[in-house]
Amino acid sequence: MEEPQEPQAPLIDQLKEYAETQIKLSKYKAIDSGSGIAAGLIADLMVTFTCILAFIFASITLGFYLASVFNSEWEGFGCVAAFYLLIAVIFILNKKGFEKPIANAFVRKFFKS
Repeated sequence: MEEPQEPQAPLIDQLKEYAETQIKLSKYKAIDSGSGIAAGLIADLMVTFTCILAFIFASITLGFYLASVFNSEWEGFGCVAAFYLLIAVIFILNKKGFEKPIANAFVRKFFKS
């Protein structure tokens, strides 16, 4: 007599195929998320770099303008430096107030993609 084939064999094969498909899907989702985060980070770095360059040239322009107003280069650039020193002191004194919004922005950026 013939032995009946195990009815569970096709079910086990289907479960293996399902597991493999789920693993592939997870990999593709991870790649998609990672590439989205990397692209966003690169775009943000480019914008930041461009803004820093604009800021530097605007500072130099302001320094030369104030130098012409005061008829002294060191006074013009000294005023710009004093202004940035004042901003730095304000940031240092309010450091806690700036940390939380920046951290929240990073978390939102990370979970957005």
